[in-house]
Amino acid sequence: MNRSCILYLCTATLLLPLLSSAQQIDLEHFNIRDMFGKGKPLKVNGGLNASTVFNSGSGGGRQPFSWFLNGSVNTNILGRISLPFSFNLTNAGAGYSYPTMPNRLSLHPSYKGVTAHIGDVAMSFSPYTLNGHQFTGVGLDIAPQQGWSVSVMYGRLFRAVNYDSTNRSVLPTYRRMGYGAKLALIEQDYTLSLSFVRAKDFKDPMQYLPDTLHIYPKENLAVSISSMVRPAKGLEFTFEYANSAMKLDKRDYSSAIKTGGGNLLENVFMYEARNTQYLKAIKAGMNYAFHKSVIGVGYERIDPGYQTLGTYYMNNDLENITLNLSQPLLNNKATISGNVGYQRDDLNHIKAGSTFRMVSAVNANYMPNEKWNANLTYSNFQTYTHIKPQFEYINQTNPYENMDTLNFKQISQNAGLTLTYMLKANKTKTHNINLNLSVQDAADIQNNVLWKGNGSRFYNTSTAYTLLLIPRQMSFTSAFNLSYNTIGRDDFLTLGPTFGVNARLFNKKVTAGFTSSYNTSANNGQQQGQVLNFRMNGAYMLMKKHNLSMNAVHQTRWTPRGTTSNVTATVGYNYSF
Repeated sequence: MNRSCILYLCTATLLLPLLSSAQQIDLEHFNIRDMFGKGKPLKVNGGLNASTVFNSGSGGGRQPFSWFLNGSVNTNILGRISLPFSFNLTNAGAGYSYPTMPNRLSLHPSYKGVTAHIGDVAMSFSPYTLNGHQFTGVGLDIAPQQGWSVSVMYGRLFRAVNYDSTNRSVLPTYRRMGYGAKLALIEQDYTLSLSFVRAKDFKDPMQYLPDTLHIYPKENLAVSISSMVRPAKGLEFTFEYANSAMKLDKRDYSSAIKTGGGNLLENVFMYEARNTQYLKAIKAGMNYAFHKSVIGVGYERIDPGYQTLGTYYMNNDLENITLNLSQPLLNNKATISGNVGYQRDDLNHIKAGSTFRMVSAVNANYMPNEKWNANLTYSNFQTYTHIKPQFEYINQTNPYENMDTLNFKQISQNAGLTLTYMLKANKTKTHNINLNLSVQDAADIQNNVLWKGNGSRFYNTSTAYTLLLIPRQMSFTSAFNLSYNTIGRDDFLTLGPTFGVNARLFNKKVTAGFTSSYNTSANNGQQQGQVLNFRMNGAYMLMKKHNLSMNAVHQTRWTPRGTTSNVTATVGYNYSF
């Protein structure tokens, strides 16, 4: 099929809904404005953004020059058909091959409740099937105003990447193709959805992957069923069940065929692979809002080894139980909220160690008037780890020997306080002061004994004063930051001031700013280094459509090893139409 045929086919596909609608119109009273509304038949808008980053100096480790180009164009035909197009191009990582390239070209045409995704796009069906994975292909969302919705996708999830001994940070991959769909029934008091994704790796005969990498072609089918129901005002229940069949090496099959029983997906595959994993995930929750209070309960369980090729990464082998509460106080001037969570792993009791976690957090906000605002947070994180080496059982002479010597408890507490006070505010100027304080304390407990050598404590505080001159569109900021940390028997101190000024000039067409900061650090009373920063930024707007910007940072470090200096400059241009 040549390019002309393809163009005619695409044009016919886009105009088919219009032609179908035209058949129902009385030709004697035909008026195209009655059909599509008033306004221009063709509208085009969008934007273009280009930027370059220059790095120089003795610091090293960064690409000296890189550029980025991205933009979007949206074309609207007759007020009904929308054709948005976006792209993202860069030379970052040039010379290397990746499974997913940073350069992207995508087109998202839409007509009424139908939207297509063409090119380098991403879609999400469920956290347990397809969840934000980028693919190169096509997708379709059909979402009427009410009732139901359908989503489908097909494309390449990963491109083939050969083994490169000079770049060990990028692992080789097989070409991975996938397709999936989601069907949802949406009503005001309930929803029901079914989604699936199936992906498969394809091996190129010319592709070389060493066996020592243990990278094998995979195949996966993941299915999810979810629902939501509101049986009463303020009460909501949610539930989701997912099942995933993962073939760790699709080249290895057995001749046995299962005809029933076992897992739901075994019959879908129609054959059994010796290394196929059939795993599940369950998530349920309840939220109840009454008056101005909210209470919620959640539960999640993911089998050990659960994974799907429709996500980049997924936590598994865990069980979560959560409880959250929110309550306003003092005539809505204060709000307090909290949550408690419990998590454990080693669900099948086969690991060499098991971990239990308890997390609790409280957040309180108080605003008695327009001048004062206070926010207090506290969280407690506890981890219990039980290590089960084989020698614990081999060398044990009685059932009570060394019961707690391999049990560890880690406790981490975090507290934060933020205070904001408006000193003065009128039509010409405003003064305000801000104070931040945070404390983190961590410790290890073994056999009910606190090990101080493994403990740490972090103190961070900052105070800032801001003056805003409203008629002149200028602001001045001065701040002082201090950080004091203790780890075991060592202590670290870092402190220094910061000053900045920002202004809008020439009838607000130019924005300029300058910030300078200096800090010094010490370890156990011995000075370790000093850092001096100068930051400058500027932007100019021309004819409300063109925007030029520049940012520059100059940093100088003095350390016992010597002095280093770096300059990073960014120049950008933005055009909107």
